[in-house]
Amino acid sequence: MKLETYKKFVFASLLILGLTYSCTDLEIEETDSLISEGTGDTGFTGVTNPSSALNDLYNKVGGDFASQENMYSLSEVTSDELLVPTRGTDWGDNGVWRQLHSHTWTPDHAFVKGAWNNLNQNIFRASEIIETTSADASTVAQAKFLRAFNMFFVMDLFGSVPFRGVDEGPEINPTVLTRPEAYSFIETDLSEAIAALPSVGQGVANVGAASQEAAKFLLAKLYLNGHVYKGTGTPDNADMQNVIDLVDEINASGFDIQEGYFQIFEPTDDTETILFLRSDLGARIWNSLHYNQNSPDNTGGGWNGFSTLAEFYDLFEGDPNTNYVGDGQEERRGFVPDAATANDTNLGIGYGFLIGLQYNEDGTPLTNRQDQPLVFQKEFPSLVGNGEAEGVRVIKYHPYDPTDEEDGVNSYRQHQIIFRYADAHLMKAEAMMRMGGNPTVMVNELRSLREDTPDLASVDEQTLLDERARELFIEFWRRNDLVRFGQFSAPWGLKEVSGDDNVNLFPIPATALLSNPNLVQNPGY
Repeated sequence: MKLETYKKFVFASLLILGLTYSCTDLEIEETDSLISEGTGDTGFTGVTNPSSALNDLYNKVGGDFASQENMYSLSEVTSDELLVPTRGTDWGDNGVWRQLHSHTWTPDHAFVKGAWNNLNQNIFRASEIIETTSADASTVAQAKFLRAFNMFFVMDLFGSVPFRGVDEGPEINPTVLTRPEAYSFIETDLSEAIAALPSVGQGVANVGAASQEAAKFLLAKLYLNGHVYKGTGTPDNADMQNVIDLVDEINASGFDIQEGYFQIFEPTDDTETILFLRSDLGARIWNSLHYNQNSPDNTGGGWNGFSTLAEFYDLFEGDPNTNYVGDGQEERRGFVPDAATANDTNLGIGYGFLIGLQYNEDGTPLTNRQDQPLVFQKEFPSLVGNGEAEGVRVIKYHPYDPTDEEDGVNSYRQHQIIFRYADAHLMKAEAMMRMGGNPTVMVNELRSLREDTPDLASVDEQTLLDERARELFIEFWRRNDLVRFGQFSAPWGLKEVSGDDNVNLFPIPATALLSNPNLVQNPGY
């Protein structure tokens, strides 16, 4: 389907100097250096209602991470985890999806520009709240967390981070923080925020906003990638020890790994979720499913786009050519309900990775638009020229909500997990490994809670990277992991090996370079 069809699932972008962001607008924008009313000659006078501004910012961030474009596409579609193949004319979209998979993006790529604009807007709006004298300590601390959160992703994706003070007028070009400078800025914001943030235990009522535990998680993520961000190339033992200590502190607050893998992604209490975003999950549910797969509140079916590669699917335990209930697959690979078990899922749609013949909720085999059996296949002929059924489909948030039979998918909209304790657990295992320890026991501790997932005899770097893939697929971290493990420029299906580590950073958008001469384009673009 065409990209424009799904714009309704993306939060409307904020007005910037009278211009509205769009994927095709290439006019110069001040998105990296927002100028608010009241800046310049009169000076910044503060936001009128800091609490309301903070709530709006939470909603904005949730919306930015809800889209299938921008943040999600740069984090996942650029990796070996997801592929958006062109199916006839569907999902052609002038090649934007194919460019991400093949690592041939350019500085004017719409999603590169969209992610840059959104993240930098959020940084400035957080600064406005922080610099408002009437904001209380809790509001300031949450705004510092959100500023650090957004700056983390600018630093991670682009390297350099433009920064404008709230009192600086349009005649001043924003300062540009180097990657190490941004690292220190983020570390300071999070460290200062922790003291004024609440310490919360597990439970859905506690984890929809910044907390000490969420700030500690992001700090641990910062330290784990420290050798990448500081340019040293070698993990520092002090950073790795910080990761271990922070994860232990999060665990002491009541967070822990738990059994029941796909239940974690329901909007109910669990010990895993450290932070969820207020994100409409429509794109996360429907962009993978076929046009004829539906639910009571979405009779129009799926969008038939996002799929995974055969080699990613094959990382999981189980028969490589089937994933029906009872086929001996590990729990995290999910299942496809067969004719006998379709009613058990209420909608006929399985969990995890969908391959082979698909069924309706009454056990009737589904068909494609040509009235032939709908059989999802592992292999793609190429990035183009695909039919309706190529590709194993991936679904983690299910359209059926067992907690609300009448409302169905609606209670999932505003509950996208972004920080999870299983990630922290594996971060600690990795930090131990990088300090010379053996992570096998910790990795197997997690695997023992996942059904039909046997213990590993030993764990090395590749095994740990694969384990992170199995546990954390489509949770925004695959590109980050591949970069840290030195494999983002490696070959995978339908992507030629580039060997060019310049792709570890995206280009600074062309419009940003024009609007701020302090910015310098990243190497290779």
